[in-house]
Amino acid sequence: MSEAIDGDSGLAASQRVAAYLRTAILDGTIKPGERIRQEVIAERLGASRLPVREALRMLELEGLTELVVNKGARVPTLDPQQLDVVYRMRERLEPLALTESMPHLTSDQTDQLAELQSRIEASTEISEFLLLDREFHLLTYSGCRYDQLLHSVTRLWNATQHYRRTFMNLAGPQRRWVVNAEHDLILDAIRRADAVDAERYLSGHIRRTRIELGHSLEPGPAA
Repeated sequence: MSEAIDGDSGLAASQRVAAYLRTAILDGTIKPGERIRQEVIAERLGASRLPVREALRMLELEGLTELVVNKGARVPTLDPQQLDVVYRMRERLEPLALTESMPHLTSDQTDQLAELQSRIEASTEISEFLLLDREFHLLTYSGCRYDQLLHSVTRLWNATQHYRRTFMNLAGPQRRWVVNAEHDLILDAIRRADAVDAERYLSGHIRRTRIELGHSLEPGPAA
């Protein structure tokens, strides 16, 4: 890996470091509140510190890292009140992204959504479920033509990834049927091109998660 990154151009090296860190943050290897030491990442990947620094800036724009004065970069944390507000933001923004996206989704994309939902229903591992769930929802928004809206939605998803993982571990597989039923309703509304139903089902889907998270999650790691 070191030769591959060292041999890349500056931008390509930064993108590869960013891809490595993005995966590690989203899959829970690097947890909220955990510091990301540039020298450690540079040594691990065989890169200089410059592409690592640039990668951290890229990820900060995505909402996956933050720079803390005198402490360096870390994965952001959300306390219960912040988490509640972020989910309320999702309740408002994601239905808008979905209704803006629906007229531009192709039949192939709709078929892909159905395939993803089948895989979600068949999944037994939390990590696989979270990846497929993220792919399902972000694909439903992929037809949206407003980059600012899509960027905001993706940042909010990034900010809540760890908390969804914690919640699914606490809830256990017996709660999956609720998620699957809500996904089926959203997919059916997309197929029928019914923006009103799609927005209503999605809002309820996010609201239910917010309420259940509030009941079951302890406060996040200390800053």
